[in-house]
Amino acid sequence: MEEEISFEDLGLDEQTLEAVRAKGFETPSPIQILAIPRLLNGDANIIAKARTGTGKTAAFGLPLVQTIRKDKGYPQALILTPTRELCMQVCKEVESFTDGKFPRMAAVYGGASYATQIREMKRGLDIVVGTPGRIKDHIDRGTLDLSKISYFILDEADEMLDMGFIEDIEYIFAKANAESRVLLFSATMPQEILRIASSFMGDYEIVEEEAKPEEPILTEQHYWMVREYEKIEALVRLIDISPDFYGLVFTQTKVDADAVSKQLDERGYEAAALHGDIPQSQREKILARFRSGKTRILVATDVAARGIDIEGLSHVVNYSMPTDSYTYIHRIGRTGRAGASGLAYTFVRPEERRKLEYLKRASKKATKGDMMEDDIPEVEDVLAVKRTRIFDELKKGLGLTLADEAGKTAETALSATESAEEALVAEQAPAAGSLPEAKTADEAPDADKACAAALATPESPTLPKLPRLRKQYVQLAEELTENYPAEEMLARVLQLHFGKQLDGSRYGSIVKIRPRGRDGERAVGGRSGRSGNVRISDADFAGKDQVRLYVQMGRRDGFGAREISVWFSQLLHIPQRLVDRIDVAQDFCLVSLPANLARDVLERSQKDRSLPHMHVDVKESGGEGRDGMRDSRSGRGWRRDRNDRREDRFEKSARGEKKSKKSFNGRGVPGIERRSDEKTGNASLYKKKKEF
Repeated sequence: MEEEISFEDLGLDEQTLEAVRAKGFETPSPIQILAIPRLLNGDANIIAKARTGTGKTAAFGLPLVQTIRKDKGYPQALILTPTRELCMQVCKEVESFTDGKFPRMAAVYGGASYATQIREMKRGLDIVVGTPGRIKDHIDRGTLDLSKISYFILDEADEMLDMGFIEDIEYIFAKANAESRVLLFSATMPQEILRIASSFMGDYEIVEEEAKPEEPILTEQHYWMVREYEKIEALVRLIDISPDFYGLVFTQTKVDADAVSKQLDERGYEAAALHGDIPQSQREKILARFRSGKTRILVATDVAARGIDIEGLSHVVNYSMPTDSYTYIHRIGRTGRAGASGLAYTFVRPEERRKLEYLKRASKKATKGDMMEDDIPEVEDVLAVKRTRIFDELKKGLGLTLADEAGKTAETALSATESAEEALVAEQAPAAGSLPEAKTADEAPDADKACAAALATPESPTLPKLPRLRKQYVQLAEELTENYPAEEMLARVLQLHFGKQLDGSRYGSIVKIRPRGRDGERAVGGRSGRSGNVRISDADFAGKDQVRLYVQMGRRDGFGAREISVWFSQLLHIPQRLVDRIDVAQDFCLVSLPANLARDVLERSQKDRSLPHMHVDVKESGGEGRDGMRDSRSGRGWRRDRNDRREDRFEKSARGEKKSKKSFNGRGVPGIERRSDEKTGNASLYKKKKEF
């Protein structure tokens, strides 16, 4: 049996070992076993391949603390990190190994005060931990001299390359002591890292922990198919249906992070946004509140979230689908740590199906776990979970939970007593023709003795005492129940206090997206995706009273709101009042119709080319980009259809075909007077082939 290697075996002295024991470290990790002796005893440059969370900070921090124990009047080590958060984290971790005197160190990063950092440098620093951009700035200002450093350490080198710091790193290398030992820690070994090594490290040694079979990931991966405009509603339902939601929500842009955080805040959730435009002082406050649990939801971009290491996260939500598998794996790795399980949810738009398949394959290969599709919970299900959670917390606060348990105990004891009595009667049932003999408790079986003892107990199990009430609340209760039943008043108090939280109207609707090619989605008019043949989906109409339509006729065609209502009224033989929310632009209009009438008019516009083009408003339906649709903000996408109709009209005129006497340009509609100064509009192209 192999002996376990200890920190004493790595060459650490007693002072450093005391710091190790104070931290609670028991056995070194593989990367610490490989790196610490080499840093203490050798002088070679090292490239260490180590994943995040393997203890690499201690792997270079402990040797530095043991080596640097006196003031030489200049910085002796530089540690470069890719992000501000990781910079502060590394500085704090290494500082925890010191005795408080040496080595002296500080975190130097962008967004913090230059004056404070310069003041610390003038007082004297032995180890400088910083981000590439701010370190470069201090070198240019002349406030940081790296010409005499003994150690140059790059932490998360591959991350720095991904973030575009290669030029800054090369610049800093050129200004640093060429004789210093270079220690490069990286989770991967891309070609660019090896190029840096050959340029600045001279001879170097590569150390890598022994590959071990990957453990199955503890993060459950789920995804929801959801339209863009319904994502915030899906997120709210996810938060409310989760017992104790404490998670990171990832967005693609800073604007999205701010927007999502604001919408959550307006709905009463403790949420905050984190991205590159937020001042450093505010970032630190946001992270402090999030770490303490005061803020339960942190909406962040990928760059801002790098370096954030927070334990106990229950959820990671990909509000915006990640651009690649590496980003996805990095995101979901924030939860499910330290043996705890976690949940990762990804919101996928319908047009991202192809990207999803690629992500599922890459994720399964990297994490050994599958992404599973789930249905977005219905409002009733969310309310049921919230109701149970709120009432359980209320019962617990009132002490009724203990009362319920005591009641169950008493009920169980009574049930056991009755069962034992029945069993005793069955055993003592006399043979036919004989009389039963009386028995005392001492002569009864053991089970019967237990029952007898339970029944003989002078005091039955009692409910625990409730917390003492203050007199003012007792008086208020008496006033409230003076003229009304107590049960009704209690129900009204509960409704007043929890009514908003359990009100279904606070949730919006989410229409289920059906897979393409099934009965739930069909193309009207033959070939889908071609001009004039727009795919009509049942999802656009399911559960809706009204449907918003884009109609390609507007002011340029001589239509105002009144003309449009009359036009639809005559076309569909309906009252004008059913044509609702009419918004008219230069080239198009938006109208709302009852769902059944909207479907009817869409199908008719597909079959009758004399009618203007129509489709379900893309913007209001979430911008799915269904086959055949165009941008609803302008008529440009359909200008070709309109021109085609104009050509058809001219061709018919050239052949001498009779023109229709009625047109739907707003001027040929009965009840609408034509102005003498009106110009002919394009609506004359929409000739009616038959009268309605």
